Amino acid sequence: MEVPANPVSAEVAAPRPWAPVLARVGAFVALTKPRIIELLLVTTVPTMFVASTHVPSARLVTLTLLGGAMAAGGANALNMVYDRDIDAVMDRTKGRPLVTGAVTATAALVFALGLEVGAFLLLWLTVNLLSACLAISATAFYVGVYTAWLKRSSPQNIVIGGAAGAVPVLVGWSAVTGHLSWAALVLFAIVFFWTPPHFWSLAIRYKDDYSKANVPMLPVVTDMHRVVRQILAYIVILVALSVALDPVAHLGPVYLGIALVLGAGFFGYAWRLRTDASRKSAMKVFGFSITYLTLLFLAMGVVAVVQHP
Repeated sequence: MEVPANPVSAEVAAPRPWAPVLARVGAFVALTKPRIIELLLVTTVPTMFVASTHVPSARLVTLTLLGGAMAAGGANALNMVYDRDIDAVMDRTKGRPLVTGAVTATAALVFALGLEVGAFLLLWLTVNLLSACLAISATAFYVGVYTAWLKRSSPQNIVIGGAAGAVPVLVGWSAVTGHLSWAALVLFAIVFFWTPPHFWSLAIRYKDDYSKANVPMLPVVTDMHRVVRQILAYIVILVALSVALDPVAHLGPVYLGIALVLGAGFFGYAWRLRTDASRKSAMKVFGFSITYLTLLFLAMGVVAVVQHP
């Protein structure tokens, strides 16, 4: 006698027609490196509060964030297109869409350029031309200077290339004011000098990966003592800049106290690398660096809101 098929099992085994679509969408989203975009946006919103004499409108904040996210996402996708050869070598990046074949290089390129054009038009038409130009200049610098030139040729790659990641604060400032100022440049410098210790601590963890791919990150090309000294030096400059922001942005003693406490914590984490430069310790520095930047900008944003309700 023929046994009828189990309807429950058949339902479970049946392919979901929307699964390939979701996988495809997920692959394109992965091209934008969402976690990096989140960090860039964390610096943009508080900057807008600091720049404004009152709380900026939700519309302006939303449009600035959307345009900035599109520009950053396009830049990250272009980075993946260019770096797909070394991404295939590194264990950390083997799962990226262009390496696995989930997205073709042509499709990724079209997607990235579409995001850049969309970002420029959105910011130009709804925010202002300066913000639009700054957002696109960050992409050009990140792809042309860092990705295509410095990343594979100089151990100073992340130092100079990190300027692209600092531009979102300029976008946020100009979105509110229509121009730049000394305070905006100090904010830019804060993110600029934060980037090397943040990234070098990650590079310590993935030193072997970068070595396999022939990418001359500082931990690959020099001894660990020098790497740690460089990390500490940049943190000292970073803390000094966070203090210098107080008088130029008129943030007051509460912000200053928080900046000093956070700076001391960041320096303390990095100081431990002098005696223990293990991958585990390096990742603790990396993790705290994200906490540091998030809390520092959150502090300045909250203080600005309290001062200018």
